[in-house]
Amino acid sequence: MVEAQEDFIQERETIIIKGNVAAAYAAKSARVQVISAYPITPQTTVVEKLSEFVDNGEMPGTEYIKVESEHTVMASIIGASTAGTRTFTATSGQGLFYMYEMVHWAAGARLPIVTTIASRAPAPPWNIWADFTDVISCRDTGWMISFAANHQEIYDDVLMSYKISEDYDILLPKFVAYGGFTLSHTSKPVTIEDQDAVDNFLPPLPDERGWPHIFLDPERPMMHGNLIMPSGFYNEFRLKIHHTMLLAKDKIKEVAKEFESTFGRHYGNGLIQEYKMNDADVAIINYGELAMQMEQAVDDLREEGYKVGCVKLRYFRPFPVEDIINVARKVKVLGVADRATAFGSPTGGPVSCEVKSALYNSGVSTQILPIIMGLGGREVTLEQQKNQLKILINLNETGEFPKDMIDGTFWDGLLEVE
Repeated sequence: MVEAQEDFIQERETIIIKGNVAAAYAAKSARVQVISAYPITPQTTVVEKLSEFVDNGEMPGTEYIKVESEHTVMASIIGASTAGTRTFTATSGQGLFYMYEMVHWAAGARLPIVTTIASRAPAPPWNIWADFTDVISCRDTGWMISFAANHQEIYDDVLMSYKISEDYDILLPKFVAYGGFTLSHTSKPVTIEDQDAVDNFLPPLPDERGWPHIFLDPERPMMHGNLIMPSGFYNEFRLKIHHTMLLAKDKIKEVAKEFESTFGRHYGNGLIQEYKMNDADVAIINYGELAMQMEQAVDDLREEGYKVGCVKLRYFRPFPVEDIINVARKVKVLGVADRATAFGSPTGGPVSCEVKSALYNSGVSTQILPIIMGLGGREVTLEQQKNQLKILINLNETGEFPKDMIDGTFWDGLLEVE
C-alpha cells in the first residue's frame, strides 16, 4: 500500500473551494491509507469528495470503506489504525454522538486518528447549522480538539494534526472542528500544497510493523483492550493520557512553528493566536469563524480610538492554561465568547468555564465576562461583536455588567419570548 501511494501527484495551486472540500484535499495531501465514510449533514461532502479522489485514481492504494452507521465508521477506523495505517474520517452532530463509544476506545488505545467535524447544533429540535456543542461534548474522551477559523486553516490544521498525533511521544487522536455551513458549504481560496512539500513536512507513513505500541502481527503477538481488574493499571493508563495531553502543548507549538517555516502561514503559537493585544485594555477570546469576524470588529473600534484586542482560541484540548493566564494579565477586562453550551456549569459556556478555572489561584485579577451567542447557527453580526467590545469597555470604565445577564453570563442575541 505504501509503495502504491508514491504515485500521488499534487502540484501547489490555489483554488476556490468549500470548507468540506478543503478537509478532503488535506486528507488526500496527507496520503491517508484508509478512509471510512458515512454521510451526515453538514459533513457529507467531505467523504463524497474523497470518494471522487479514490474513484478517479488520484489516491492509489487508499482503501475507501462504506459502512452502515457512524458507530461503524469509528470502529472500522480503529481497526485500520490498530493494524498500522494512517486513517481519516469526518462526521458531525448526531453522527459524532452515535460513534461516542468508539471515540473513547480510540483514545484509550492511543491511536493517532484524525477526524474533521463540521460542527452543528445537537438535536432536538433539529438543527444542522454551526454550533460547537457537539465536539466540545467530547472534552473528556482523551481526544485533542482544535478549531479552524477559515477554509485555509481547515486544510492546514489537518496536516498539522497528523504530525502531532503520530509523534511517538503523543499518539493521541485528534478532532479538527469548523462551523457547519458557515465554513463547510461556503467557498474561499485555499492553497493546496505541493505533494513533495507535504511529504517532507509530515512523518513517513507507517511501515508494515505499524505503530510502536500496538499492532496486529502474528510474529509479535500481544494483548490489547483486555480487562483490567481494579487492582491493575487502569488508573495509570488514564494518568498517561492526561500527562500526554499536557505534553502535547509543546508539540503543538513546535509543529505550528515548523509549519510556518515550511509553508509561510502563521497560526500564533499553535494553541492561541493574539490580535492587537500589546496595548489593549479589554479583549475577547473567541473560536471558530467568529474569531475572524471579531478581528474586523477590533479594527473598527481601533479606528474610533478604543484600545481593544482579541484572541483566537485554536485548541480546546489540550487547554492552553498558561497562555490564557498570560493573555489575561495583559488586559483589565476579558470577554469569553462561547458558541456552545455547558448546561448547569458556572457560566453555561464551556470555554468560559475553562478560562475561569485556568485563572483560579493564578493571581490574575482580570474581570471576566462570559458570553454565549450564535447557538444553532443564529447569525452573529459584526455590529453585535462591536457591541460586545463596547460592553467590555463600559465594564472597564464603570464596573457595570450588562443588565440583562443570566446566571452570570451575557446571552447575546436572545429572541423576545413571552
